[in-house]
Amino acid sequence: MALSLRCECGRVQGRVETDQVYVRAKCYCRDCQAYARWLDRPGVVDAQGGTDIVAMNPAAVHITSGDEQIACMSLSEKGLLRWYTVCCRTPLGNTPRDAKVSYVGIVTTGLSPAWEIDQAFGAQGEVVINAGSAAGKVKATPVGFVVGGWRILRNIVGARLRKQGPTLFFDGEGQPIRKVEVLSAAERAALGGNDA
Repeated sequence: MALSLRCECGRVQGRVETDQVYVRAKCYCRDCQAYARWLDRPGVVDAQGGTDIVAMNPAAVHITSGDEQIACMSLSEKGLLRWYTVCCRTPLGNTPRDAKVSYVGIVTTGLSPAWEIDQAFGAQGEVVINAGSAAGKVKATPVGFVVGGWRILRNIVGARLRKQGPTLFFDGEGQPIRKVEVLSAAERAALGGNDA
């Protein structure tokens, strides 16, 4: 099964294969909240500041049109690479800087149809990350966090053992496919992030 991946204006379109999902999580960290403020797009975070993310193998992400609109930023020199579309600033996903780590956290705002997201990835709230940074009261999920973390690690190690090749976000040399815009410490502080 595959879900459509589409930016808000429709210039970037693609799909994600649902059979390569690690876990669905809601992240309330200050950096995800800062990133949402930087994008300046409504709906990226919920009322408590949570971002709905599907952790998966990046090999499961395919762009079928508009790849020239894809851009990359990071809140700091060592922070996550945060992929988005230039055309309408729709967040796509977050990856580590190391191309050998087979992980992307797809932000669900670009996935559709909405009713299939829960069916394909499970309900929101089963795994909560960084509940202490939420803007309101959020119930932590310590067991879900441990189980989810184990599933992510197991899948990353499995992809490494299979010697998975380059994916959409990195070239054959392991470099990001786009120049990474890195925010200054002042810019990051203005957004309320702490990515380091």
